Amino acid sequence: MNLPLDSELLRTFVAVAAAGNVTRAAEQVGRTQSAVSIQIKKLEETLGESLFARGSRGVALTPQGKLLLVSANRIIGLLDETAAAIRAKPLGGPVRIGIPEEYGYTVLPRALAAFASQHPHVEVTVKCGYSAAQLAAIDADELDLAVIFAQDQPTTGEVLFVDPTVWVTSEVHCVHENDVVPVAIYERSSWCKKFAVGSLDKAKINYRVAYSCDTSGGLKIAAVSGLAIAPLASSNIPAGCRALTEADGFPQIDCSNVVLRRNPRKSAAIDGMATMIRDAFRPISVALS
Repeated sequence: MNLPLDSELLRTFVAVAAAGNVTRAAEQVGRTQSAVSIQIKKLEETLGESLFARGSRGVALTPQGKLLLVSANRIIGLLDETAAAIRAKPLGGPVRIGIPEEYGYTVLPRALAAFASQHPHVEVTVKCGYSAAQLAAIDADELDLAVIFAQDQPTTGEVLFVDPTVWVTSEVHCVHENDVVPVAIYERSSWCKKFAVGSLDKAKINYRVAYSCDTSGGLKIAAVSGLAIAPLASSNIPAGCRALTEADGFPQIDCSNVVLRRNPRKSAAIDGMATMIRDAFRPISVALS
C-alpha cells in the first residue's frame, strides 16, 4: 500500500534531525513543541516505523530515520527548486556562448533545452571551436561565456571538473598492438602536436599519422573504425572503444581542467545560462570522480 507523505511533515522531520532536539526544532520552524511532536508521531504512524530514539538529552535517528533523511532532503530540495523556477521571472536579451565540440552532443543540448524552456525570450548564439579561439572571442567581446580546456590550474574562470585526455582504441580492432601504431590527430592543433604526439615521443612508441581532421567527431570515426588510435577526453569515449592505460604501454596525455570563462559584461540572462551550463556538467563530473 502506497501512503502519501506530507511535505510539511518531512520538513519538520528534517528540522528535528538537524537540531537533535524537539524544542530547538520547534523554534526553528515556528511551531510549538507539542505541534512538532504531533507531526513526528503522525509521520511515524504513516510509515509504520520509529524514526527517532528518545533520550534524556534529545533525540537520535533510528536506522529507518537515517534512510528517510536522505530521501527527505532530496524531496525538499526538489520542491524548493521547482517553486523557485516557477516564481522566477522569464529572462530576455542575448547570450553568446562558446563550447568545445566534445560536449556539443551531450552537455550543450541539455543546457540549452532546459534554459530555452524557462526563458524563451533569450536569444542564444553558440560557437563551437578550439579553446584558443574561444578565449580570443571572449577577449574580443564576441562571447559572453566560454567552456574551455586548460592544462594548468587557471588563474581566472571556474573549474567545472577535470576531464583527462587519453589515447582511445577500438575494442575490436586492436591497432595499438601494431609495431608501428597508426594515430589520428587534429590537423591544425598545436596542443595535439605538443601533448598528444609528444606523449608518444616521450614513451618511445613507434607511430605514424594515419588520420587527420579538425573535429573530435572525426577522431571518433578513426577510433571506432579501427583506422587509428585517437586522443579523446575521458568523458567522450565512443561506444565500442576504450581508453589505453599504462598497462597497455600508453601514458595519459594530459589532465585538462574544464573551465567556464566569463566576459566582464553582466546580465541576468548570462548569469542564468552560466548556472544552467554548470548544472549540465555536474553529472559528468560525478561520473568521473
